Amino acid sequence: MNFLKLPALLAVVAAGPAEAQTAAERDEVLQPIVQLFDGMRKRDSAMVRAAFAPQARLGGAQERNGQVSIHFITPDDFARVVGSQPAPPWDERIYDPEVRIDGRLATVWVKYDFLAGDKWSHCGIDAFQLARLPEGWRITQLGDTRQTTGCTTPAAPKN
Repeated sequence: MNFLKLPALLAVVAAGPAEAQTAAERDEVLQPIVQLFDGMRKRDSAMVRAAFAPQARLGGAQERNGQVSIHFITPDDFARVVGSQPAPPWDERIYDPEVRIDGRLATVWVKYDFLAGDKWSHCGIDAFQLARLPEGWRITQLGDTRQTTGCTTPAAPKN
């Protein structure tokens, strides 16, 4: 009977350090995303730009008047827009990130609320692709959706 318990005990003990490592890796992957949103709140264009890899791309999809539009912007242009925003600052709040890591690549899928100061604007999903570069994890692609109705995120108006 004790012999049967030993493999289960070893599996639990062995899983402990792996879970801690996974949490640390997850935090490392999320770091440039947190930096991006902190930079937006501070209107710090250098902080925003540093979250991205040199050749990164930002794209978004939204629907207006029944028509879907997709737009793209470079990290340099986005950082410039963030740095030149008049008050109130942009505040993007994220919830329940799903992080997947395979070696030097990671994906983060996360719900968000977007506020201008304390005024709610829209919600959606951010889909990040990241690469681990010599200087650390950097965002290589960012795609987002935007909606103003049907949002169930914490900051969204309750209809």
